[in-house]
Amino acid sequence: MARQKEAKMNGTAIELQLFENLKPELTSFCYRMLGSIDDADDAVQETYICVWQNWHSFRQDSSFKTWVYRIASNLCLDKLRQTKRRMRPVDLSDSAVSSAELRELPDSAWIWPAPEFSENPEAIIIRKDTLKLCFIALLQLLPPRQRAILILKDVFEWSSKQIAETLGTSPAAVNSALQRARETMDRAKLHSNELSMMDVEPDRELLSRYVEAFEQFDIQALVALFHEEGRLSMPPFAMWVRGRVDLSKFFALTRWHCEGSRFLPITANGGYPALAQYVPSGEGSCLVPWGIHMIEIKDKQIYHVQNFINTNLFARFGLPAQIHR
Repeated sequence: MARQKEAKMNGTAIELQLFENLKPELTSFCYRMLGSIDDADDAVQETYICVWQNWHSFRQDSSFKTWVYRIASNLCLDKLRQTKRRMRPVDLSDSAVSSAELRELPDSAWIWPAPEFSENPEAIIIRKDTLKLCFIALLQLLPPRQRAILILKDVFEWSSKQIAETLGTSPAAVNSALQRARETMDRAKLHSNELSMMDVEPDRELLSRYVEAFEQFDIQALVALFHEEGRLSMPPFAMWVRGRVDLSKFFALTRWHCEGSRFLPITANGGYPALAQYVPSGEGSCLVPWGIHMIEIKDKQIYHVQNFINTNLFARFGLPAQIHR
């Protein structure tokens, strides 16, 4: 009896370590599939529970990694059958002509940014470019199984045989689905300025000027940083604005709320610079969470500011609940 208990404990310890080793990349897989770090975390946690509960049934005819990804993939596919496609405001409608169009949709409607998947500096970051929000948005265009196949093949570089074992299908079916997925992605990329025309590396000097202009709330200086087709979106609000004239009007309307803001620099979606905005609370010198700014740059100007207004994200990024001026 004691030996059985010891064996079970040893098995659990081995299982836990094996799973922990996989967890960062598994989370990044689930995030690419689901478009939400909260949903990805839930899927990984559910995967672990299934692994723990079914450890006795694991057979060595496939690798532990393949077995875990089979569980995670099925959980993601089940979740996606029950939800609508996540989008960004710019994918949902045309730009707004007035602030009266402000309309809030549930969190489940939107793609959200993600913090780092691993705190280990030696961890391998798989295809950092495929964590860009615009790429995550394009992935959501694919049917769920095609999405899983494309991610496992083109991002994680798995073989068709390994993908087939994971998804319970044949290598021929994997290759067929992969071809259709690539065709869909190629067509979508042709219409995506953010993928085809964005500067590859972030311009840190431009980001510093954005912070300075915003914190001083100098609207003229702020708008001058934007590309002539520059845009601003604010999930969970469906409205977004485009062009310097409408940006100026929008910033003027929101001065009462944003004046006095301060930013904390963070990284998101594979190490890209981002900014956590804190706004005055109305109580002394305390500033409270408001939004996470993800800034896309084109031709050394700001092309798109995505301000994710979701205070729950601040805790997920390990940010403080308040700061002082």
